[in-house]
This record gives sequence, C-alpha cells and structure tokens, in this order.
Amino acid sequence: MTDSKTGVWFVGARGSVATTATVGLAALVRGEAPPIGLVTESLGEGAFAAWDRLVVGGHDIRGGSLADSAAELERGRVLPPGYAERFADELADADARIRPGVTLGSGAAIERLGERGWVEPCDTPAEAVRRVAADLAAFREATAVERLVVVLLGSTEPPVDRDTLPPRWEELSATLGDPARCPLRPSSLYAIGAIEAGAAVVNFTPSLGAGCPAIDELARRRGVPHAGADGKTGETLLKATLAPMFAARNLKVDSWVGHNLLGNRDGAILADAQNKQAKVESKERLLAELLGYAPQSLVSIEPIESLGDWKTAWDHIHFRGFLGVPMTLQFTWQGSDSALAAPLVLDLARLADLALRRGESGALGELAAFFKSPVGDRPPHALADQMRVLKEWLAGGRPEA
Repeated sequence: MTDSKTGVWFVGARGSVATTATVGLAALVRGEAPPIGLVTESLGEGAFAAWDRLVVGGHDIRGGSLADSAAELERGRVLPPGYAERFADELADADARIRPGVTLGSGAAIERLGERGWVEPCDTPAEAVRRVAADLAAFREATAVERLVVVLLGSTEPPVDRDTLPPRWEELSATLGDPARCPLRPSSLYAIGAIEAGAAVVNFTPSLGAGCPAIDELARRRGVPHAGADGKTGETLLKATLAPMFAARNLKVDSWVGHNLLGNRDGAILADAQNKQAKVESKERLLAELLGYAPQSLVSIEPIESLGDWKTAWDHIHFRGFLGVPMTLQFTWQGSDSALAAPLVLDLARLADLALRRGESGALGELAAFFKSPVGDRPPHALADQMRVLKEWLAGGRPEA
C-alpha cells in the first residue's frame, strides 16, 4: 500500500455518480461504510492506495454544490438519510476544487445543461485542451498529489464517426486549432488534456474519450494508461454472465430484447436521439461477440422522470433447446444507477493509480470487467474471462487477452 497521495478528478463532479462516489469515499475514510460492491477490497490486498490517500476534485458545467447534489440523492433514496449533513465538511472541501467545464462540440442537449459561470468559453478545441491541462496542473500543485486519475462521468455525447478519425496523433492534433475541422467532442478533449498533464484516464461513459488509435498513441508517448468505455453496472453485466451460459450449453438464442427505463439527468440526455444512439450501440454489440453469432436483438432506452436515479431493465430471451424446443428466460433488474456505479468508479481510480505506479501506458484491456465496450487489444467479453484476466494482471503481468 502506497503512502503517497493520488488525485481523483471527476469530469461531471456534481453529477449523481460522482457525488455518490465522493460521499462514499468520505464514509470509507471514516470507517462508516462497509466495502460492499468494491471489487478492489477483495483483490490484491495491500496493492492499492488507501482510501484516505485519495483527493477529489473535478470539472462540471453545472453550478450548485456537492451538498445540494447529495441532498437530492438523499431525497431519492440513493444516499442514507443524514449523509449530506454528516459529510458536509468533506463535500465542501471537494467542492472548492471543482472547476468550470467545457462544452465545445458537445451538442445541444448537453449544452442546455451548462450554467452561467460554469462553462469555460473556448474558441478552439486546442484552447479547451490547454484549459483542462492547466486546471489539472493547478490541482496537482495545490494538493501535492503524486499521481492523478481523471474519470469521465459526463453525460453521453452524440457518437463520433470513428471510421473518419485520423489514425495518427499528428494528424488528429492538427485539427485541434479549427472547430470546423476537429471531429472530437468534450470527452476526448478532457482525455487529451489529462494525458498532456500526465494523468491516467478512465472513461466510464459511452462517449469516445481516449478510445481511438490517435489518442491511444498520445497516451503511450506520454507514458500514461487509459481505460474504458461505458461502465457495466446492470443489464449488460447480466448479459456478460448469461450469454456465455447459453454458448457453453450450445443453446441457440433466437432473440434478445431489452427495455431500459431511467429517470435521472442521464435519462433526460438520452431522450435526445443522437445521444441515445451512442448508448444503444454500446449495449448492443456485446451479444454477437459472446455467442459467436448475432441473434435478433432490440435495445430500448426510455426516460421516465418519476423513476429518478432508479433504473429498471426488463429482458426477454427467446432460445431453443434440444429438438428445437422453444423456451424463454426473462429477468428484471432494478437498482440505483449511482449506487451501482460509484463503487466501480472508486475501484477504477485505484486500479488506474496502480497502473501509473507500474509505469504502464496505453489502453488497459485488463480492466475490461468494468466496461461494456472495453478498449485494448481484443479483451474478452465474458465476465468470468474478464475477471481471470484482471486477477492475472494484478499478479504482475499483462496477459494475452
């Protein structure tokens, strides 16, 4: 266990997931929360930074305060009653380290979330990158953290056409001076700024982030790791567990339909068709890779405001057994979006910090167990295989996926 401090910088720092993670971290430091849901508490004892060695800061495009966000989560039954007041000092400390974010190229749905005074006006993507890097450098100096992990928790952006992205960093960086030429959205500008500041990047969103060859090349040049994308917390976690069961028993899946309902700000953003497309694509691509063929598949995501932070997923699986006999499996998954995600975010901060201390760089496919669309060189998609790879990596090596 290291005694040095690590900065954990949340992009979307006043959002539900980041607020839950910040409150949860404070509770862990005080010894007032059991480590339920934290994978790193059951793996690699002594390998990770202690909870009290993590220092939180972040970017956001919304005003208010972490205390306001925590109180809202209390009302929504995500945080236990009284937590906003109990951890008011820790929330105020973290709040003082939150800086205005960038929205250049984010699309209309996300731009509407921005509030006066909390959006950095940037004329070019290059300027946005410089401001992000400068904020991170100032945070590092003010807090004396030795290492820095940036976790992308912002709203889902409209997808980027990856086939049109320049494959080399020199080509992509040449577009940063001209908004009309630059294909990147804020998640990637944050990622580039973080890499330039020597930070590891964790992309918990379906957005591009650092997930393209050109930005991966930059990360390798700068000697920092990155991981992502799209945290795997509910329905897709079950797909990654159940689909290998059908494959192992040679049961033929004819169709797999999933309906998802959620009501938080992410749900409101996903009401926009462009933003929803990125999320649906991330959830859909898993089945063919796990089964070896593509059954008929439908994924729907619908915003239901009354649900708040609580999401519901209902899946209907139509499959055939011996002699072609048709059968079905149905499941319903209901849970708090933020309470499911927050411990994984803290786990990933610890794991990325470990990669930094090891001097690893580029895409961390070994962390695929945490993501719907993992980066890296052909990481496995079945959860059991992903956990095996994670444990082998923790033991000290970078195994072949």
